[in-house]
Amino acid sequence: MNVALIVKQLAGGMVVSIEIFVATLIFSLPLGLIVAFGRMSRIKPVQWITKLYISVMRGTPLMLQLMVVYYGPYYLFGMRISASYRLTAVLIGFAINYAAYFAEIYRGGIESISAGQYEAARVLGYTRPQTFFRIILPQVMKRILPSVTNEVITLVKDTSLAFVVAVPEMFTTAKQIAAAQTSMTAFVAAGIFYYVFNLIVAVVMEAIENKMSYYR
Repeated sequence: MNVALIVKQLAGGMVVSIEIFVATLIFSLPLGLIVAFGRMSRIKPVQWITKLYISVMRGTPLMLQLMVVYYGPYYLFGMRISASYRLTAVLIGFAINYAAYFAEIYRGGIESISAGQYEAARVLGYTRPQTFFRIILPQVMKRILPSVTNEVITLVKDTSLAFVVAVPEMFTTAKQIAAAQTSMTAFVAAGIFYYVFNLIVAVVMEAIENKMSYYR
């Protein structure tokens, strides 16, 4: 198999990797904010539940979580698992895992804002939602952007873990080609794909950070 054909096949797997990457961000970023609110809640049961959730998600391997989400319905409820559920299970597993990490990043950013800003907003007649979304959140996003960038870059590489439930993303495709051809060429090509993907993500995130520099 020539290099051009290997690249073509890996590109197909890369599309699946990008789908996992984009869907994870779409679901985990807002979910992480909700979890962060629960973590900071004054209602103790809500706070304990979210703390436990974050602890479990961060304390167990993502690979294990993917297997639980995929095989859990069968072993716990006797439900049949279809091949189409594989990608859904991967998206659910990634979303709930990364939401826990983003929740702690959000919490750190929110708690770094001085109480005086809340008090000033109250004096000016802002409601609590207006204060948060118009004054606090823009500053929080600026402060947490470097940490979010690190997680997003990690997510690019973690998409390879989808192989555990046989989702044909790029790493799975590279393994299949390497096994069939007994050659490292596919792995080298996959490494280049991942590097370029991460480079693009880093450049985009840096551009976003520069655009928000007026919050300094």
